[in-house]
Amino acid sequence: MSDAVDSRRSFLKSSVAAAVATAIPSAAAQTKGSPTSAPTRPNIVLYLSDQFRWDFVGANGLNSSTPTPNIDALAARGKNFVQTVTNQPVCAPARSVLFTSRYATETGVWHNGLALDKSLPTLAGELRKAGYSANLIGKWHLALERPQDGGSPGAVKAEDRGGFLDLWEGANALERTSHPYEGTIWDRDNNPITYKDQYRVDFLTDRAERFLRQKHEKPFFLFISQLEPHQQNDMHQPIAPKGAAQRFLNVSVPRDLREQPGIWQAQLPDYYGCIEAIDNSVGRVRRILDEEHLSENTIFVFVSDHGCHFATRNQEYKRSPHNSSIRVPLIIDGPGFRGAQQIPELVGLIDLAPTLLEAAGVPVPGTWKGHSILPLLNDSHAREQWPNQQLIQISESMTGRAIRTPDWTYCVSDMSGGRERVAQTYTEYQMYDQRGDPSELVNLAGRQEYRAKADELQQKLKQLLLAAGEPEPRILPAKLYP
Repeated sequence: MSDAVDSRRSFLKSSVAAAVATAIPSAAAQTKGSPTSAPTRPNIVLYLSDQFRWDFVGANGLNSSTPTPNIDALAARGKNFVQTVTNQPVCAPARSVLFTSRYATETGVWHNGLALDKSLPTLAGELRKAGYSANLIGKWHLALERPQDGGSPGAVKAEDRGGFLDLWEGANALERTSHPYEGTIWDRDNNPITYKDQYRVDFLTDRAERFLRQKHEKPFFLFISQLEPHQQNDMHQPIAPKGAAQRFLNVSVPRDLREQPGIWQAQLPDYYGCIEAIDNSVGRVRRILDEEHLSENTIFVFVSDHGCHFATRNQEYKRSPHNSSIRVPLIIDGPGFRGAQQIPELVGLIDLAPTLLEAAGVPVPGTWKGHSILPLLNDSHAREQWPNQQLIQISESMTGRAIRTPDWTYCVSDMSGGRERVAQTYTEYQMYDQRGDPSELVNLAGRQEYRAKADELQQKLKQLLLAAGEPEPRILPAKLYP
């Protein structure tokens, strides 16, 4: 590791220490006599909505049709990280990055269907070692999708739960064990919990309410993992609550979609309806926290694993380097995150786990690759030192690698169809000017007038790949304008 990197890490750690000192309330400052007495460390609620585009949050100001008053209220009270990207734009790999703060090529889950490496420290496991309970409701997707023992694709053995060893009411691939109005999840003993004639979002929110209204003797980490607005796989589209799609027949269409052929024309009304259902659920969870006198000592995080481009960039929904695939909402409220603020620095899902550990006063494993984003809240020197670049690994559609900066996206691919974990040789594939072309309508890869910038981004990408544990690849110049 270079002296510059060592210096920056030391500076960020000292900045975080100061932030944590104000983030954790003293025991004397805790609410007394509430139905669930607040512990010294803050509770953490991590609410993940699958395949939720960042620009479908009204507070981000790009879409006048978004039905997100509750998420907007969260942003008005807390910190809105408006330049957040996923480091792997597909479900399981993105989740593996989020929970381990390692790249998907290091977690064992470099494409869907694989199991998380049990040797890696996880966010749930580290919080549990510090005295938290670790609880999951909803989708997991970090165990084998086709168990070798022939078991259910939804039930998950305790050793495959990534440290969520207290309340467990989930399914591995929820989209394969449920539909919008019926389905099955499993409890910690792998007994089925079924629902019928109730919308899936509301059912999972009911389970969250049941947990939150219990008495808690220790601080809790609750992961609420909704499937919506992800498409129902066997129906090939998102499914809104009954009657909701009709309310969204004439709505705003993001420019990156309306300029491209795809399936958005048929699917946007249902997508909007799913967004509305998620927003209602977020509002309900927040009200429960208020009613149980938990909100003042609870860090609440709203995030997604990846976005959705509705077959405008490839033949499905994500797995591309475009903003519609990689940009995700990230809004955090609670101890250490109070006060409306938009954070413009570029951050990744890989940074979320160390941020939450630091905010809770829990040591961050030295093997984690992400950085706490707490210093970005109130330290101008930290903002100046922030690297403002993220590595994106892409699988399944292609074996691709990209670097995203505030100004540029530069992507290379081996065009193998995503069959390889890493490649030795890539070809330049896509390059976008984020300042001049935020909708990414003009691919600049291979254009000679941008050769110097492409060379600069290529070198930065190679440095990120080496830091992620990948071999330095050979990168060939683009010969065509794809």
